Amino acid sequence: MTPNIANFKYFTPIHIRFSDMDAFGHVNNAVYLTYFEIARGDYWRNIIKWDWNEMGIILGRSEIDYKKPITLDDQIKCYVRTSRVGNSSFDVEYILVRIKDDKEEICTTGKTVCISYDYKAGKSSPIPEKQRTAMITYDEPRLIMNI
Repeated sequence: MTPNIANFKYFTPIHIRFSDMDAFGHVNNAVYLTYFEIARGDYWRNIIKWDWNEMGIILGRSEIDYKKPITLDDQIKCYVRTSRVGNSSFDVEYILVRIKDDKEEICTTGKTVCISYDYKAGKSSPIPEKQRTAMITYDEPRLIMNI
């Protein structure tokens, strides 16, 4: 099921590198996780203001649905949003679009389960309250499950 792009506020442009390409002339399937990582990092830095000195984040799961191939000459951007907030884990959804003739065409969707992680203790830990509030407030409580 494709997420509704209207529910996403944040996006970041993604620069396609020549090294992202495979032998068939499109972006290699493994590179999409890197695109998601770039968008997720920008979102955490610019919107959520995640304090990496206070708490880390690890990935527990990644899902990708490939809809259309992306090529070197495509202009793309990645939408990202928090879609579920638990005690120590939260889900982040992605929509990767290609801009063509001033319209956005969905090429890929995905989701990661992220875990708030205390590296000193070596275990998961509750999501810091400031970041929890930022995720819920920015991505709208009505759109987030489990709050």
